[in-house]
Amino acid sequence: MSTGTGTGSAEQPRAGGHGAQEPLPGLARAAELLAAGEVTSRALTERALDRIEATQPTLNAFRLLRTEAAMAEADAADRALARGERRPLLGVPVAVKDDTDVCGEPTAFGCAGAFPLKTADAEVVRRLRAAGAVVVGKTNSPELGQWPFTEGSAFGETRNPWSLAHTPGGSSGGAAAAVAAGLVPAALGSDGAGSVRIPAAWTHLVGIKPQRGRISTWPDPEAFNGITVFGPLARTVEDAALLLDAAAGNREGDLHRPPPVDVRAAVGRDPGRLRIALSTRWAFTATPKQLDPRVEAAVRALAERLAALGHEVEEADPHYGPIGLTFVPRATAGIRTWVRRTPDPGLLDPRTRATARTGRLLGGPVLRAARAAEGPLRRHVGRIFRRYDLVLTPTTATPPPRIGDLARLSGWQTDRRMIAHCPYAWPWNVLGWPGINVPAALTEPDRLPLGAQFLGPAHSEPLLVRLAAQLEADQRWHERWPPLM
Repeated sequence: MSTGTGTGSAEQPRAGGHGAQEPLPGLARAAELLAAGEVTSRALTERALDRIEATQPTLNAFRLLRTEAAMAEADAADRALARGERRPLLGVPVAVKDDTDVCGEPTAFGCAGAFPLKTADAEVVRRLRAAGAVVVGKTNSPELGQWPFTEGSAFGETRNPWSLAHTPGGSSGGAAAAVAAGLVPAALGSDGAGSVRIPAAWTHLVGIKPQRGRISTWPDPEAFNGITVFGPLARTVEDAALLLDAAAGNREGDLHRPPPVDVRAAVGRDPGRLRIALSTRWAFTATPKQLDPRVEAAVRALAERLAALGHEVEEADPHYGPIGLTFVPRATAGIRTWVRRTPDPGLLDPRTRATARTGRLLGGPVLRAARAAEGPLRRHVGRIFRRYDLVLTPTTATPPPRIGDLARLSGWQTDRRMIAHCPYAWPWNVLGWPGINVPAALTEPDRLPLGAQFLGPAHSEPLLVRLAAQLEADQRWHERWPPLM
């Protein structure tokens, strides 16, 4: 650590044995309190830092804290508030993932080694700062964001606040654990194969994978050959939409520049009567998979609630075609690019080095062919939207695995197991379209979170948010908290 089933009674947070304070308010509420002068940024930021420090020995959500820098930023925000300045996130503490450049800090992306300090913010961090946010630290990720668990030799094991014996998922597992435990109001993650939506599902959060290019990936013109995007994790739809709008935007050099949308303005608007395709089918991967009956029951229960809210819900599946063949070259070539940035590749997990070798073999003509297939695949998969407005699927096929279940496997075993747990999220990364995870249920009797995702066509974030907010008002999932410790 550096200093520089989804209904049920509400669960109240427990402070545990560390003397931790109550969870922080949500993003929108914190911004309101600050603007009204009912709390200071210094007080909120101190509270966040104290909670992070208190839970670090157990949750281990953060790779580094910016204690002194964050307090200085909070004091500056308080002075701006006193002058009457108003910005969307002025004085609100947030966290970013360890794959995101913050000036003066290393970007290790879950890896071991002495990484250089960055001399500039990533564009997304610059935009968060411009909106007034205080960046308190960087959250844990598995090596180069490869796996749906957040464990590694460089930082240890990040644990799920709903059950310390289980993973919060990955690769944005540190961000999800931090938000679920109320350490920060919201956090920025990244999603290359479900890495926002999967940990959101397994920690009872809202997680948005936006349209490719909605949030700039600069200093990279695109991330992982276009499959990875930044996205928010929050306890409510409004908070996720607020963070998304604050982070969104482009700069010269970005390869993908979608037309702007106002996502927060969609919160609370009537989505109308939607046609929703309920699908439990996954894309072909030639590996064994089985949908856990508890997950299927939770998603079908949500489908019933959507029908009760007036929507037309029918079982129908997208036709994915050979989409898996196009994902692997893009992902492995992206790993190879990141491996070349590490100061000592010899410190990397053997699975990471093997994936980088695969990326070298699948680069060049194979990678170009994979990129060229994206347009035909969009047309093929997109036929589902001729009849339906959105698709509802499980976010994962299983509840969260136990800590260590996947971390000590061979490369091939890891690939098979993570696909078995998470076969539903990654196709939308190939297509570049948006999706949103919403809490679906808590298992009984162990009360592990399960999620469902709404998947839409290009630029459909406002529609996804309208429906998710309507369901949130019905389900009240944000009123349920984990036991923490």
